[in-house]
Amino acid sequence: MLFNLGFLGGILSGWLGIGGGIVMAPLLLYAPALLDVGQLTMKEVAGLTMAQGFFAALSGGIVHKRHGAVCKKLILYMGSSILVGSFIGSVMSRFAPAELLKGVFAALALAAAGLMLFPKAERGAVKDADAVEFDRGLALLIPLILGFFLGMVGQAGAFILIPVMLYVLKIPTRIAIGSSLGIVFLSASAGLFGKLITGQVPLLQAAALVLGAFVGAQVGSYLSVRTETRTLRRALASLIALVAIGMGYELLG
Repeated sequence: MLFNLGFLGGILSGWLGIGGGIVMAPLLLYAPALLDVGQLTMKEVAGLTMAQGFFAALSGGIVHKRHGAVCKKLILYMGSSILVGSFIGSVMSRFAPAELLKGVFAALALAAAGLMLFPKAERGAVKDADAVEFDRGLALLIPLILGFFLGMVGQAGAFILIPVMLYVLKIPTRIAIGSSLGIVFLSASAGLFGKLITGQVPLLQAAALVLGAFVGAQVGSYLSVRTETRTLRRALASLIALVAIGMGYELLG
């Protein structure tokens, strides 16, 4: 089951650049119980999704880099900032109650869904991803703040970082998706390290999940470079909105 869930998350990671965690967390929370194969706690889920996001981003990012959709400068600014925030948040999460972690996750998903409601004026084709311009101050500040909360809930964070890149930093869609995997890789590396040293990652379950994620991300990445940018944005917006509604309903219920 964990291999198959990792494979599904990996496909979404490579296709939409989201790391898969926004879908993986609800699946890991509810699928085992529905299939009567056990139950994972929110803290175990947070550790597993961080591991899955790390390897899915690594796998998918390789394919997007080959197609020239990765901006190294953007990764350097946003990735270095989110790395710090994610590590601090992942360590602090050890002392946070499970309900708080669920609430933070739902709030981030709702914020991402809200951003995706805005219209996106797409730029023309960009031949050189590294030539894309953006506000460097915001590219440092926003990921630092978001990284803290993402580290707490075990999310590498592309589901909120991509809307920020699209609508705040004005990055073209395909480059935002490709670059997000590099940023997610840095975010997840810090978050995963923090959770490993505090004993929050069940290693055997993580191995099965990661194997599926690595394979699935390759499939998703090849799909992504063959999908129109408008379709990518709509699919991403729909996915984020569904998860936000589901998590919000769970909390209110």
